[in-house]
Amino acid sequence: MIDVRDLGVRFGANRVVEGLSFALHEGGSLALWGVNGAGKTTVLRALLDQVPYTGQVRVGGFDAHRQGRQARARLGYVPQQLALYDDLSALGLLRFVAGLRGAADGQAAVLLQRMGLGDQARKAVGALSGGMKQRLALAIALLGDPPILLLDEPTASLDAAARDDFSALLLELRAAGKTLLFTSHRVDEVAVLADEAIVLDSQGARRVEARALDALLHPEVTLRLVVAEGAIGAALAALAHEGFDARRNGHGVLVRVAAGNRAAPVSALVQADIAVHDLSLEAGP
Repeated sequence: MIDVRDLGVRFGANRVVEGLSFALHEGGSLALWGVNGAGKTTVLRALLDQVPYTGQVRVGGFDAHRQGRQARARLGYVPQQLALYDDLSALGLLRFVAGLRGAADGQAAVLLQRMGLGDQARKAVGALSGGMKQRLALAIALLGDPPILLLDEPTASLDAAARDDFSALLLELRAAGKTLLFTSHRVDEVAVLADEAIVLDSQGARRVEARALDALLHPEVTLRLVVAEGAIGAALAALAHEGFDARRNGHGVLVRVAAGNRAAPVSALVQADIAVHDLSLEAGP
């Protein structure tokens, strides 16, 4: 569905993206992970042919630059910064955009219901909550039923509850056959929504399994496990027996562990009949 080869983007002397290649197949979900300024949004804009670039970008088999109209017809885009007409009603805005895109007028009401906004149809866009506006933006992206969704930090401005609701919507769309490419700086979001992630950082672009992202970014962490005063020696012995690097710290022990294996030292102590009264993540090595 998406084929990017040797993508490069410069803004003046600033090289934002260099030598990026990846492919995304139908029904897949791929995250672009990185801090602000890593080039995530720029990659999406190249797919939309909104920035000049070198290399090759193909969407649904069409060249994103030479066959831009055909390529963009296969893309639904939800930007990070929403620019909506606040004075229009939710239904009025969808009908307006449907007319611009040549989509069937009846799609507007259907999409509002699908996004859980049926009872907000007559409400002004400006009166909607942040989560509702994000759902409305997704409804707009779905006009014309594009097979691919591009989403730029889709939950960045939402609270925890709205973020969970929106993620559930995206999972439903993926289950219905949509292909997802999204940017994020949240490891937990990537793990839930994506199969794989492309990490964009100072080391270049690396493709990893989404659930391995946390361990890649934070290979090891230090846990402080608080146990009874008289059990510290036994705790250190139990952890050492299981191969953990542990040392005493006040009324507990500090143990180094792989980020994706944080539960293992607690399990080792429980199996040794040593109660863990508290657990915290320590800063530093």
